[in-house]
Amino acid sequence: MDTMKRRTLLGIGILGASALAGPRQLYAAALSGEDTEIPLWPGDKPPDGSGPQGPERINVKGSLTNISRPRMVAYRPQRPNGSAMLVIAGGGYAHIERGTENIPAARWLQALGITVFELVYRLPGEGWSKLAPFQDGQRAMRLIRASAAKYGLDARRIGVLGFSAGGHLAGTTAAEPDAPRYAASDVADQLSARPDFVGLIYPVLSFMPPYDNTHSRREIIGKHPDPAESEAFSVERHVGAGMPATFLAQAADDPISPIQNSLLMFNALKAARIPAEMHVFQEGGHGWGLGPQGSLVHAWPALFETWIRHNGWMGSD
Repeated sequence: MDTMKRRTLLGIGILGASALAGPRQLYAAALSGEDTEIPLWPGDKPPDGSGPQGPERINVKGSLTNISRPRMVAYRPQRPNGSAMLVIAGGGYAHIERGTENIPAARWLQALGITVFELVYRLPGEGWSKLAPFQDGQRAMRLIRASAAKYGLDARRIGVLGFSAGGHLAGTTAAEPDAPRYAASDVADQLSARPDFVGLIYPVLSFMPPYDNTHSRREIIGKHPDPAESEAFSVERHVGAGMPATFLAQAADDPISPIQNSLLMFNALKAARIPAEMHVFQEGGHGWGLGPQGSLVHAWPALFETWIRHNGWMGSD
């Protein structure tokens, strides 16, 4: 059996295990001691706001709120191939879907030999500023680059994968990696936050009307933003020559994030001559994570793996 077939079968096994395990089981597994928590900010003191009081909260779906400690969780594979991925769940910037998005995706990528860094970011409605999640996204990418030698990473193969509002955070970080969002605190902040490649899964990207009726937009810029503010946080309006190659996957019947989010982004990427691949599924709705067994959207993880292999970001097997 060749390497590609072995990897494909392993990936299928991980997808099946994720479908069988409940969100709380996955969450517990992620805290089992196998993985390492990495504080984002020196002294656990992030900029802009004091944040919520009390412990973090997790619901029956594995959704996380009351976040006062922004951090990454590192998932190290048994046979690392030198590639890395920052994984960012959605939740409309009001919660973080760890149980249904972050953790299953991290385990799948880990099984492929990728070193995964799961991002637990701050939420604006919990006492932090509207820039807090974007500060955390930049800081996370810089810390991964600063830790490349420690984790045996190729600094040219560090990607970011975002779901829903996490796609907005991933896309913003990729499109504007060096925007001055916070004051430098150490040598890591001298590094670029630009990822080498980007995966955006059922992403919220545009805050421009008529595609702006999303929880993400309301949490970041409020119910009645002015046009300039809406444009400032619309990812497709900031695609330029420095944007990394991008993979998009979304369902045509998405009721939360209109499919125009991906279509506008794809057109912006092509106009800027950025390599891009887009998959629009006939049906699937929103929030499908790795995709239910037997669904059309279940195909996206294999398509994404093929894309990163084709472009040379997977490394040696």
